[in-house]
Amino acid sequence: MAVSILQALFSGLALGSIYALVALGFNITHNTTKTFNFGQGEFLVAGAFIAVSTLLLLAGHDFKGTLQQAEVTLARYGLSLIATVAIMGLLGVVVYYAAIRPFIGQPGLAWVMSTIGFGIIIQNIALAIWGPSPMVMPSPLGNEVLRIGGAGILPQEILVLCVSIALMLCLDVVMRKTRLGKAVRAVAQSSTAATLMGINVTAIVVLAFVVSASLAGIAGLLIAPITTASVFMGLTLALKAFSSAIVGGLSNPRGCMLGGFLLGLIEAMVGLWHAELREISIFLLIIFVLVLKPEGLLGQRVVEKV
Repeated sequence: MAVSILQALFSGLALGSIYALVALGFNITHNTTKTFNFGQGEFLVAGAFIAVSTLLLLAGHDFKGTLQQAEVTLARYGLSLIATVAIMGLLGVVVYYAAIRPFIGQPGLAWVMSTIGFGIIIQNIALAIWGPSPMVMPSPLGNEVLRIGGAGILPQEILVLCVSIALMLCLDVVMRKTRLGKAVRAVAQSSTAATLMGINVTAIVVLAFVVSASLAGIAGLLIAPITTASVFMGLTLALKAFSSAIVGGLSNPRGCMLGGFLLGLIEAMVGLWHAELREISIFLLIIFVLVLKPEGLLGQRVVEKV
């Protein structure tokens, strides 16, 4: 039993780090524009397929080729990361100007439908290019299972956890210790006041969507060697990531991180006893948190002045 719990702990931490990365993307856009990209799951899919395609091209294949383990080196994986971040960052700019900016300040939730529609467009483009079949992406670290305390863990799961934690720590330092981070927090507090202080609000908002899209793309690149790259994998992951942000506190980046790891661990632990109850346990947790602390575990309650 102890080995099984340890196994679930490793898997839950790796999965939770993916939820936390995508949840951070929701947090960044919410803080700066009070909107979300509800096509974030498809951005994760796009990141996975861009990474796979980059590796295929580097190995001399076409977009629908098959990668061999020896063809995925750390250097090529790093180049695929750079390509993914660059293309996803550009896609973040496009989604802001095409699906968000026209509706900011207008009544209603038109931006919800526009971002969902943008995600559907991305999904159908991916279907047209790569087809519905999942694509295998070997890990640059190999597939030999490592044993820690009797429990098995894939090298890719360790890479996922380490890269995710490093990214989250870097973002946390940037947001709290640099002038850029202070500018982002100023825009989140009041865009009008930020403008009066000489901050380029538009540039900060665009940067927020670039970072958000890039985080989703990196999450897709990291998880593809574990789950394979599939056109249909984004919705479930994005929904759980959004749930993580709600549980941890949508307005607090550290809360989003906490929520991601918490949901990943709960999902893995509950799966030890009854796999069918994993999804139920997550949404029961959401309901429980929303009843007791609607702003999330680390969120701050907003008191409206009458």
